[in-house]
Amino acid sequence: MIESKPKAGWWKGATLYQIYPRSFQDINGDGVGDLLGITARLGYIAELGVDGIWISPFFPSPMDDFGYDVSDYCGVDSLFGTLDDFDALIARAHDLGLKIIIDMVLSHTSNRHSWFIESSQSFHNDKADWYVWADPLPDGNPPNNWLSIFGGSAWQWHAKRQQYYLHNFLTSQPDLNIHHVPVQDALLAACQFWLERGVDGFRLDAINFIAHDPLLRSNPARDPALLDGASARKSNPYAFQSHIYDKSRPEALTFLHRLKQVAKQYGDILLLGEVGDDNEIDRLAEYTGEKGPLDTGYCFRFFQDFVHRPLIESTLDALFERPENPWPSWAFSNHDFKRVATRWSQQWDGTGVDLAARAYFALLIALPGTIFVYQGEELGLPQADLAFEDLRDPYDITFYPDHVGRDGCRTPFPWNSNQENAGFSTSIPWLPITASHVNRALNKQQDNKDSPYHAIKALITWRKSEDILRHGKYRINPNTPKHVVMIERWIDNDQSIVIAVNLSPTETGIEIPIMKVSPLTYGSKINQENLCILEPWGILIGFTKAS
Repeated sequence: MIESKPKAGWWKGATLYQIYPRSFQDINGDGVGDLLGITARLGYIAELGVDGIWISPFFPSPMDDFGYDVSDYCGVDSLFGTLDDFDALIARAHDLGLKIIIDMVLSHTSNRHSWFIESSQSFHNDKADWYVWADPLPDGNPPNNWLSIFGGSAWQWHAKRQQYYLHNFLTSQPDLNIHHVPVQDALLAACQFWLERGVDGFRLDAINFIAHDPLLRSNPARDPALLDGASARKSNPYAFQSHIYDKSRPEALTFLHRLKQVAKQYGDILLLGEVGDDNEIDRLAEYTGEKGPLDTGYCFRFFQDFVHRPLIESTLDALFERPENPWPSWAFSNHDFKRVATRWSQQWDGTGVDLAARAYFALLIALPGTIFVYQGEELGLPQADLAFEDLRDPYDITFYPDHVGRDGCRTPFPWNSNQENAGFSTSIPWLPITASHVNRALNKQQDNKDSPYHAIKALITWRKSEDILRHGKYRINPNTPKHVVMIERWIDNDQSIVIAVNLSPTETGIEIPIMKVSPLTYGSKINQENLCILEPWGILIGFTKAS
């Protein structure tokens, strides 16, 4: 038995809906989603039953990495609208009882940010130390072996300054020097700018990348035995290093504690960290535990190409057994990975995607912690299959065909199958809308009571209303087949909720003590001997006395 102790905060056990603004709703007819589009659809989001929204970047940007290369932290890119549009979005969301958190990219900027332009001119200007600069080795090579996630060296030569600068991502995304206090001050001021406008929190992108080793020591080689996981793709040389000097440095925590103090001045502000690391559980405990600066964080443990009970059990137990008492967030899909309906079904040859999507979501709402729904996940959307010539993402293009995941999960939301471009835009969308998505458009699913939409909406609403799911203890039954996950949740010794999910197309029987079965049960039946038959991707939800 593991107890998941909630902290204070509106976000504890909450369900948040991620919006990728380029692809949600286009109002001005240019083929790209905008802030007015989000505002127009807030009623739909509120009806889903979620507690709030995470909006991916909408700041001014050259869009080399589609907004994650920021050129101005305190503005709105004209592609998405204006600051007035954002203020109207905040006001409408709050009227509907929705919280708004925004994506802050604090580890790096665009190379077209005025800070970098000034920094790159000389050694003696006001911004000279705002980025990570280093002299070449005597033979002209970069100062160490650090690699970029986007492939190749993490160092780029700058002819004007005659030094290398660090970029953990694209060459056009130079890393800020967080060791320099004026940089910290400027980033905190940017956060305050948005807090003054009423945001309820920040999703902190790649936050453990924010500090580097000041001595610029080279990373050691990674243990070859660890190269088999999905987080270490062999096609990308980044996987071959143990990243102990280029990220997850303790100096990052000093800055984040400063951010926490700023956030406290504005009330109950959520600080959510994206923490990707070789030792993810350790980092989550360090960043989000009782002494950590962040409220919650998520890692990439469930973004793998498959999932099973032992993985879920070991991940949750390892995290909740930590003495730091970290509070986790979980997501199965987002803007950086293949959609879960396709990703996890691949091991079963992609069969039964609609049923699988419903089962995966039942598992998500059963997990202790805070959960995230990626736009379209409520429709059970599979990964969009795009041709190479349709790709826009630099990562997908670089690693094609081994990795094609980001563009295929970023295609526009299919609102209405009877409208032009599925109701997303009156112009040609920035990414194509595939037939597989038009066939699963919202209007079609709303008219079909057996669609993934109705089941998933009911699961979201139930979790929001059920304290046991938001705050309760949990136990995972270790005796089920590996493709069946049975989670018991409870708060006291009176009643518990049992959720059993079959993550495969194989009918499976399990023994389960149930006093009453929930109407949210799908594809399962239970006899008098407490033997439950889970059909392919079946879900059993029931109530029993806590054990």
